[in-house]
Amino acid sequence: MIRILDASFVGSAGSAESLPEPSLPEVAFAGRSNVGKSSLLNALCGRRALFKVSQTPGRTRTIVHVEARLSGDARIFLVDLPGYGYAKVSKKERRTWGRLVEGYIEERGTLHMVVLLVDIRRGLEAEELALVEFLAAVGRPVLLAATKIDKLVKSRRASALAAIARETGVDVIGTSAETKDGIEELARRVAKACGYGEPLHP
Repeated sequence: MIRILDASFVGSAGSAESLPEPSLPEVAFAGRSNVGKSSLLNALCGRRALFKVSQTPGRTRTIVHVEARLSGDARIFLVDLPGYGYAKVSKKERRTWGRLVEGYIEERGTLHMVVLLVDIRRGLEAEELALVEFLAAVGRPVLLAATKIDKLVKSRRASALAAIARETGVDVIGTSAETKDGIEELARRVAKACGYGEPLHP
């Protein structure tokens, strides 16, 4: 199984000009501000505080790049995009974020996939559906990660995941930062999107 062995912070960019050089394959993570994105990214990297988990959703206002080393010594960028839909900020600031994120998604030549996080208890909302449509329009592969699956009783998980997949036509993985459900599969899909599939030497 391909896994992330190590990860380190590279940079936090508030403008396109301050993004790091596009030197590695990238997978970006997007989602509502209260969806558990930082927690899931930390679980994916096997770290506790690499990605900042704030008590106030919406504090991430930049594009954060982390370099991850995979088994086989392959290296990729994991990219944390600013959250949306919950942050208590001005409309002007939201527009600025929107332009930054949309420009990154449309123009970043090394971006291989976007992982869109959805809280499995809430299901899809208008913003998630709009982002799926936008990604399809610009030709970006997308994977859905349903977060906090441990908060849903086991008898309801399969039907909830199936409903999300049916509504979007996109593959979905059930995940939990707490129980680590789906983390290995997510790591495998991230690596595969970047061109690193089994077998790799550990």
